[in-house]
Amino acid sequence: MNETIELMKRHVSVRSFTGETIPAADLTAILEAGQAASSWKNFQSYSIIKVRSAEQKQAIYDVHPQPWILKCDTFLIFLGDLNRAEKAVTLYQEEFHADGVDNLLVTSVDAALVGQNVLLAAESMGYGGVFIGMIRQNADEIASILQLPTYTYPIFGIALGVPKKHNEVKPRLPQEVLVFDEVYKEQSEKVIQDFDQVMTDYAGARQTELWSERIAQQFGHPEHPMTAAFLKEQKLLK
Repeated sequence: MNETIELMKRHVSVRSFTGETIPAADLTAILEAGQAASSWKNFQSYSIIKVRSAEQKQAIYDVHPQPWILKCDTFLIFLGDLNRAEKAVTLYQEEFHADGVDNLLVTSVDAALVGQNVLLAAESMGYGGVFIGMIRQNADEIASILQLPTYTYPIFGIALGVPKKHNEVKPRLPQEVLVFDEVYKEQSEKVIQDFDQVMTDYAGARQTELWSERIAQQFGHPEHPMTAAFLKEQKLLK
């Protein structure tokens, strides 16, 4: 092992912050590390909104009430962004084709890679944070607060700050369940049931539902309609 791998394996989500401020120079360095992430064809099809004012945090919290948005020092919102691409295309032609699933994948992956780099860099400097993906369900209101133009959409946020405490590292599925040699290997429900027990042992008295029950809540119902509706409004989906 080396220090980088050890740092990555110690990752935990941090939702409790001391209230201390992240110095501007540290935040700049963290974001520069994020920008160093891989990007499809170096298009860098993402943007980041940096929210530090109490007023703007409160406005976001009012439409998406997760307490760590208010308690963190800096709330970063990561966007899929083809607005700059539109500017580039119009240098050469009139037609711009931003809509489509492949473009959504490109922009989402670009943003996700940057986000992971950002959080890892923050953790290397003693900070911590948590990804917040549910902002997509309030995408229209979030877009209004952030004054987002067409061809952009919020994908997730990261609440960053100085950790008040660190939880234990959550168990992960065993590698043989996730990594296959040469071809995919479909598994039985036993994989799910076995990991339910692992997570139950980890959570102890804190557990309110099985790991598999949380999955059922997410994927056992139709997706939230806001995502598709907002993407159509932003000219990113037909």
